[in-house]
Amino acid sequence: MTAFDLTGKVALVTGGNGGIGLGMAKGLVDAGALVMVAGRNAEKNRGAVEALGAKADAIAADLTEGSGAKAAVAAAVQKFGRLDIVVNNAGTNIRRAPQDYSLEEWHSVLNINLTSMFLCCQAAYPHLRERGGKIINIGSMMSIFGASFAAPYGASKGAVVQLTKSLAIAWAPDKIQVNAVLPGWIDTDLTKGARQEISGLHEKVLARSPAGRWGNPGDMAGIAVFLASPASDFITGTAIPVDGGYSAQG
Repeated sequence: MTAFDLTGKVALVTGGNGGIGLGMAKGLVDAGALVMVAGRNAEKNRGAVEALGAKADAIAADLTEGSGAKAAVAAAVQKFGRLDIVVNNAGTNIRRAPQDYSLEEWHSVLNINLTSMFLCCQAAYPHLRERGGKIINIGSMMSIFGASFAAPYGASKGAVVQLTKSLAIAWAPDKIQVNAVLPGWIDTDLTKGARQEISGLHEKVLARSPAGRWGNPGDMAGIAVFLASPASDFITGTAIPVDGGYSAQG
């Protein structure tokens, strides 16, 4: 077994039925893990399972409710017999000027991006502490800097980093490593909407990115495997950008 081998490990990937979540789920499966996908859309869940193959299953769940988070964790344990890895990727965005958000929109973004993450971590903790485990929380480059069109999204993603640090400290004695990944502009359904709503976004991303391109969901596979594997056992409480150098540019 190599440091990156996940054979016999079981992962729960929230929002794993598309985009970044599916890219990470594919990386985990390719490294040998068994994966339970959790997402609201049952049809997308079925498509993800078809793409991932026999090592995957899915559950439709509303993770913003404690019962939904517990159901997702229970589904992984019931199907595969254990839980070793949690990837908290479920997320959304609503783009507006700050003064134009309704309170309902504010709560919706924070509930999906932050509250669901906390609830899934809570639900998974009793299982992860049995033998140690890995939690990978998906933040954003907007965990580092703001954007005029994404105030609740940026607020939620900044909080993801602080939640990650708090959990890493609290659960280190249980041999649970908790880290955050901060994706940049990745080509997903969510960012396709951004390109339609924000004039010139595509060109601005290319101009600022040293890599000279948008990322794709497959670019997220390697960091998922690294943070889920024994290779990262001495890494906890970190927030790692995966953005083609976008956040490194002044």
